[in-house]
Amino acid sequence: MRAVILAAGVGSRLGNPFPKSLSFLPGGERILGRQIRIMREAGIRQITVVVGFKKELIMEEYPEVDYCYNPIFYLTNTCKSLLRGLEYAADDVIWTNGDVVFDEDSLERLIQAPGSCVLVDRSECGEEEVKYRIGRSGFITEISKWVRNGEGEAVGINKVSVKDLPVLVQALRACEDTDYFERGIELAIEQGAEFSAIDISGYRCIEVDFEEDLARAREMFADEDRKKAGLTGSSR
Repeated sequence: MRAVILAAGVGSRLGNPFPKSLSFLPGGERILGRQIRIMREAGIRQITVVVGFKKELIMEEYPEVDYCYNPIFYLTNTCKSLLRGLEYAADDVIWTNGDVVFDEDSLERLIQAPGSCVLVDRSECGEEEVKYRIGRSGFITEISKWVRNGEGEAVGINKVSVKDLPVLVQALRACEDTDYFERGIELAIEQGAEFSAIDISGYRCIEVDFEEDLARAREMFADEDRKKAGLTGSSR
């Protein structure tokens, strides 16, 4: 099993002059660094980060992982960044958005789940969140920001099995440049791929889009991250 982290975007909504995956958490870790650490602790050794915006900052900070460059990151969306990360894969792949802060248990649920799957939170979610629906088969039939009457939020942490990998790669190639990778999942489902929804409601997991999301993430993981960094006192 390997992992792909999507960190090519500008992240303009957070308003920082650096990729938002480099935002700090309370114990001194960055969001991306925390993802890499948790993945390595879970036994994932091959980690590829897809970079674009100010890629040198990320590559200099974490020289121990592999990199894939999306040179037209400013014109394309996550579907094409994920395509670059998956094109030469030959086994099961976990992939995450580079701005998701999650706990070890969430990742372990994904690793242990059979087949291709999407981590979801069944709590109420807003219009901007990626939503999903499950069909009679028990597998996901729709996944996007525009799903009506969604059953919850897809949190941005996913797995594709080696069986479904070629179908997903072909689907991502068929996507428009501006599509999110969830469109690739939908097209792959139309071609026979099966993605299950793994419920992590109540687990600690948050995608950082805005400053208030980052504040929530810092609060959510404050005690744990201070302990890991050997620090005491208030968070940043």
